[in-house]
Amino acid sequence: MMKKLSYYLIAGLLLFSWSAIHAQSIDTARIFSLEDLEDIVFLHHPVVKQASLLSDAAKASVLQSKGEFDPTLKSAFGRKLFGHTEYYNNWHNELKVPLYIAGADLKVGYDRNVGTYTNPETHTTDAGLMAVGLNIPLGAGLLIDARRSTLWQAKAMLNYAEADKVKQINSVWFGAVKDYWNWYYAYREYTLIKEGLELAAKRFRALTNQALLGDKPGLDTIEASITVQDREIQLAKSEIEVKNAMLVLSNHLWNEKGTPLELPQDAIPQEASQQLQIPDRVLLDSLLGLADMHPELVKLRAKGEQLDVERRFAQEKLKPKVNISGALLSRRTDFGSYVPDYYDFNWNNYKIGVDFAFPIFLRAERGKLKQVRFKQQQVTYDLMQSGREINNNITASFNSLTAYQSQLAVQIQSINNQQALLAGELQKFDLGESTLFLINSRETKLIDMKIKRESIISGYQKKLAELYYKAGTRQQL
Repeated sequence: MMKKLSYYLIAGLLLFSWSAIHAQSIDTARIFSLEDLEDIVFLHHPVVKQASLLSDAAKASVLQSKGEFDPTLKSAFGRKLFGHTEYYNNWHNELKVPLYIAGADLKVGYDRNVGTYTNPETHTTDAGLMAVGLNIPLGAGLLIDARRSTLWQAKAMLNYAEADKVKQINSVWFGAVKDYWNWYYAYREYTLIKEGLELAAKRFRALTNQALLGDKPGLDTIEASITVQDREIQLAKSEIEVKNAMLVLSNHLWNEKGTPLELPQDAIPQEASQQLQIPDRVLLDSLLGLADMHPELVKLRAKGEQLDVERRFAQEKLKPKVNISGALLSRRTDFGSYVPDYYDFNWNNYKIGVDFAFPIFLRAERGKLKQVRFKQQQVTYDLMQSGREINNNITASFNSLTAYQSQLAVQIQSINNQQALLAGELQKFDLGESTLFLINSRETKLIDMKIKRESIISGYQKKLAELYYKAGTRQQL
């Protein structure tokens, strides 16, 4: 009997040592709040930075499309001299300025084609000829052409890129918030289990002392030690879960240099209020109104604008191609010297041309138009379905939030009742009218109920973040 009591005494001392090591104060711990996470994510997260490039890439695409309207300057020179005979001496220069209106091109040119064997059609005097003219499409290309189609589609995709940027950033933040509250729950679970272990260790030490004095039976110390061991196992498991939750949350932590960061070992989450503020109907109506600008809907509308431009261009190709070009000619090479009026720019000196082309069956053009219209119908249907799903998802998240408040209120009341039962059971135990088994059972249930309370709080916070995410925005902290 004395050996057993000695064993219990030694075990009690070991448990006391364990408590001294693990019951460190959290005064030295650093609180890592949700605001701290927000600052780091939006400043340094690689995906957030990557999403910002989407707008820049779309703007670069618009700039590239505008390049089709850049003026171009061309110049070509060729000369052949053989046997003291100048076969030809040709110099061709042209400044082409694409016009945004009507798909026309303004052309200013200077040609000097001389030589014995120069084509008479292109032969000029030694002074050369200047020309100022226009190239205008009267059929296909008058209302919209490839240049304007490309530019307008690129501009439509600006809204698409901006919406995609917002969507990616919101997704990153929503994931970070969920990981933060998962860490909160894991930490609170660890804290509650640790408190339960300390209570069990304290009770074991008291029973050990009482057993040594003969006030309590030795079997009570065995049962107390089993409870301590069971909670030690739970605490070890919970400690691993906290570390893993911290690692997952660290995925969102980066510094300004792009180096990954990790949460300090002494970091703890912020305290969460047990008074849940359930959003009212006004907020729901506001979020439903904001849902019309949901990134997914904005992307679909931008896609619809792009397809509308593509449809107009496809319709334009059903017209015949009729291009007319004309230019006024002049010998004038500068505007400071005198040139006779009869050979300056006037309607008696010109060149003109007309091009005509028309596919007989238009199968390629009609097929392209049908294909674009099918895509437009798909976007229209996607827009209808997505809008309905977004509104329903917002309402469903809101309805879930309202249930958390009643759940938490019931859980808190149950905890208070369980604490009263435990306190009464302890009093009865001191009077010898209860058993250690009942005390451990009630205490274990109380710990489980407190963990459930933290689970409700964590779930509420995640659901609140989800409500804003479903509306295509994020909660302002």
